[in-house]
Amino acid sequence: MLRTTCLSRATLRHPHAPRLCRHVATRPQRPQVRTATHPYRQRRQQHFVRSVATVTVLWATATAWQWCNGGSIIGQVHAEEPPQDEEVVRFEAPRRQATSSDDNRNIISSQHLQVVKSWENPGVYAWGSNSGKTVAPDSDEKYIKTPRRIPFFDGKLLRDIKLDRNFGVAIDERGDLLQWGTAFSKDTTEPTKTLRGQNLTSLAISRDRIIALSASGTVYSIPVAQAEQKEGPKPASTSWIPFWGNSNDVSYRTRIPENLPWGEQVTQISSGLEHALMLTSKGRVFSFASGTQDYPTKGQLGIPGLKWENRPPGAFDIPHEITTLTGFSIKNIATGDYHSLVCDTAGRAFTFGDNTSGQLGFPFNAEAQTVDVPSLLPTQKFGANAKVSKVFAGGNTSFLAVEATKPDTNRITADTWAFGFGLTGQLGTGRWVHAQADPVKVPAFSGLFEWDEAKHTVIPIRLASISVGATHAAAVMDNVASVAVAGRAKKLTDNDTNWGRDILFWGNNEFYQIGSGKRSNVATPTYIQPLDQAAEQERAASAKGLGAQLREKEMHRFQITPRQKVRVNGRSVEFEQKIECGRGCTAVYSAV
Repeated sequence: MLRTTCLSRATLRHPHAPRLCRHVATRPQRPQVRTATHPYRQRRQQHFVRSVATVTVLWATATAWQWCNGGSIIGQVHAEEPPQDEEVVRFEAPRRQATSSDDNRNIISSQHLQVVKSWENPGVYAWGSNSGKTVAPDSDEKYIKTPRRIPFFDGKLLRDIKLDRNFGVAIDERGDLLQWGTAFSKDTTEPTKTLRGQNLTSLAISRDRIIALSASGTVYSIPVAQAEQKEGPKPASTSWIPFWGNSNDVSYRTRIPENLPWGEQVTQISSGLEHALMLTSKGRVFSFASGTQDYPTKGQLGIPGLKWENRPPGAFDIPHEITTLTGFSIKNIATGDYHSLVCDTAGRAFTFGDNTSGQLGFPFNAEAQTVDVPSLLPTQKFGANAKVSKVFAGGNTSFLAVEATKPDTNRITADTWAFGFGLTGQLGTGRWVHAQADPVKVPAFSGLFEWDEAKHTVIPIRLASISVGATHAAAVMDNVASVAVAGRAKKLTDNDTNWGRDILFWGNNEFYQIGSGKRSNVATPTYIQPLDQAAEQERAASAKGLGAQLREKEMHRFQITPRQKVRVNGRSVEFEQKIECGRGCTAVYSAV
């Protein structure tokens, strides 16, 4: 039998529930036997049923409301939202329109801008320790953390510059000597000319004296202190004009090797704290005491058994020929604080002097901490057919530029090797070691190649130079550079740019001498930012429209400008940028 049952809104206890009907199959009901129920228990059951039904309906209502509004009511905190400003759609500003082809190159390339600025604004940038007012003569700041121009040298070209924490010395374009710093004079706030008219070409400094080389091969030893220059003995000036013999106003001594044959003259000089080396045009090497506080006693003169007590008659700083090197045509010399390095035209290297940190490239011997005779380094450890092309030294560290030829391909590989003290990272190998007696390869400057578009071949990237200070260093790579001036070497398009040579810094950074603006030591050679930050920021602002992705890919780093002939102040001059790492300070200058 079928029975129709209707469920009303009242049955569902929900005011909006629809009326539903269903057909239910039933069977005849059997007579039921009713049992008696206590009234109180019946009321409790009815109350429980009503409570459960009420909770169920409330839960169903809340669930339906939540589903319709797409949110949760649990744990919501209703608070008035603060008024929001209307969003403004911002578009990237268009790039500034270039006013000329050169202006366009400046905008698109940081490296091109650096080259142009080095030509337009020659001068000196310096940074590091300023305790002796060397890097900033007009400032009382203790440290100069990033490169800063020395105003006195703006627009000037120099032949050479050397820096100590307490004094600075330079040779101007005319060959005159300039000095500054507290060790020179506490009353002087800018570089002052001292030795004039000698046509000086290069410099070296000891602890308290200046060693200068003239174009004629004369070597001068000049005291650092201005007071000593005025009070010390002054040699009489010579002149071809009769009765024209005035006394020079600066005290100095000339140190020229005796009995040099006709046509031989000194061509290179280098000095440590107490000693100096001289190289002649015939490949001979002479050494002498370059300081006045202490006589060299660590074998750095290269004269076996030479001491203060048994020195030959005459002045204590007379030059001595290193006869052990006779027969070797020496082409390059270098000095650290208390040690020396030389290399010859055949690619052999010799070291002598202090070896307490392994800076001679030989194992440390507690019973013989110094070597007073030039000793040959075994070049076979540097590779097959390896030849030493250059030597560099400073402080207690040494570097060799080595070229090795592979027999199977005849390809030349250029490597750089380091040895000596490296506790503050000055070896550049990425390691921190007290003593490195066995030469190790510097990865940043070894095994590098590039494509030479002019020669259409792969060439090794050699090391152009390393300037080694007391505890830090900087290396200039001899990579292919482009410094073609518009209208001179070739026809340039609007997008052709110039670029310089890579330069990297490493070592101790106690006085901010690395130039990164930070004080942490650097064990791996690294780049620093461009010297002229104001020009770099202007270039970056002008190039805004080039797109963020392009700006992120372009690496803004300092690149040094190689030698090129350009016009400066209306005249044509050939010059380049050079780096000089001193004792706790660094300088980049425009060098003729």
